[in-house]
Amino acid sequence: MMVYRPLFFITGLVLSKMAVFMYFPMALAFYNNSLGGVEFFAAIVITHLFSFLFIYLGDEKERSRLGVREMFLLTTGVWVLASLFAALPFVFIENISYTDAFFETMSGITTTGSTVLHNLDTMPHSILLWRSILQWLGGVGFIVMGVAILPYLNVGGMRLFQTESSDWSEKAESKTRQVALDILMVYLLLSICCFIGYLFTGMTIFEAINHSMTTISTGGYSTSDSSMGHFSNGAHWNAIIFMFLGGLPFLLLIRAFNRRKLSAIYKDAQVCGFFILVIVFSSILTLYLTLTDQFYWLDALRLSLFNVVSVLTTTGYGLDDFVQWGDFCIIIFLGLLFVGACSGSTAGGIKIFRFQIAMSLLKRQLLLLMHPRGIFPQKYNNRIVSDDILRSLIAFVLAYLMTIGLSTLLLSFFGSPAFEAFSASITAVSNVGPGLTASIGPSGNFSHFSNISKWVLSIGMLMGRLEILTVVVLFTRHFWRK
Repeated sequence: MMVYRPLFFITGLVLSKMAVFMYFPMALAFYNNSLGGVEFFAAIVITHLFSFLFIYLGDEKERSRLGVREMFLLTTGVWVLASLFAALPFVFIENISYTDAFFETMSGITTTGSTVLHNLDTMPHSILLWRSILQWLGGVGFIVMGVAILPYLNVGGMRLFQTESSDWSEKAESKTRQVALDILMVYLLLSICCFIGYLFTGMTIFEAINHSMTTISTGGYSTSDSSMGHFSNGAHWNAIIFMFLGGLPFLLLIRAFNRRKLSAIYKDAQVCGFFILVIVFSSILTLYLTLTDQFYWLDALRLSLFNVVSVLTTTGYGLDDFVQWGDFCIIIFLGLLFVGACSGSTAGGIKIFRFQIAMSLLKRQLLLLMHPRGIFPQKYNNRIVSDDILRSLIAFVLAYLMTIGLSTLLLSFFGSPAFEAFSASITAVSNVGPGLTASIGPSGNFSHFSNISKWVLSIGMLMGRLEILTVVVLFTRHFWRK
């Protein structure tokens, strides 16, 4: 029990902060004299009570001495418990099952963007704001985790991006806090700029607040069933810009802001790869949609660029239904669902750096076939890629594909058609949102899935958000041995 006391304390703090953010939609409901005020108050009371209980059972003095095992358990435990309590307003206000509420919450807090809700245009503003807040919190939470915790745990090759903050010792605690504060300030600044941009494109203040939070977090929740199709072309271009920024490594953004030099961003291998992917696939889709007379070339450019950036950054906003563009486009988007944007961003997916390292590894192997005695060091961004990082990366990709495969089998077993099950599994584990069939595409949602299937997808979202191995390790026998 003693070893878990610091975990209880930290979990209690997280729940107390979650309860504090519930005050905003509660205040909005009372201000508008609409549904949600009393229901949010009830959720706040319940969440606060449990947060006080966890803090009481915890121990603040030991929290800086957490080891690797405790950090694995804490990382998964915090996300699960936060989702359990954040789901309460959906149950109280929308009168939906707890399964649906948990699915919606997990989709929000992992910035996936899949939904089971209908009639968003007429839904109480309090619950729409709560959905957006969940994604905004999930986005900044994952960035901090991605730069401060996952490299420390050596998950999926993330140690390649280790900084001073990737240390959980007492000595590094102040540096960790400073990095987290810097990330929060940049995140806030981008959110405010995105909000202003949406205002200039014709959105109301409420719409701009919600969409700025779900754009920067690359979450994709909207206030309308039509998603971004409900808004002007100017809003689409604003979304493209800030989705792209949300897919960039935030540590590089901080460095660029501090040094007043953009070279820290455009000289990075990940950013270059991300930019090239956007340009190449947007151009291909624009050309295809124009030549097949589906859209005028300017509309084709806007729609292609928007959807490519939305899928690559795993935002998942809907703008037209790309499932209806033809099999050629579906195959392209199927590939993009796996990729994701940059490490250290709010995006999900496998991440671009892993594909880049895999390609350089292939090149190195081909050189070794021709020159068996040659020495070809493996490098990335002018840094040596150790065998330890390569092993971690290969294990991650294998676990990622196995997770998608197992999820697909389970969804098929519980009644989903094969391609729908495959598409839903990829979009859940990659935290994208829409799938590649009409029922779960940009114009559909996930309400028709069985309850057990929604739990399978919720677990897939969590595993994808936490880089798979962080969760898988908890189910190994060696983890629980003393």
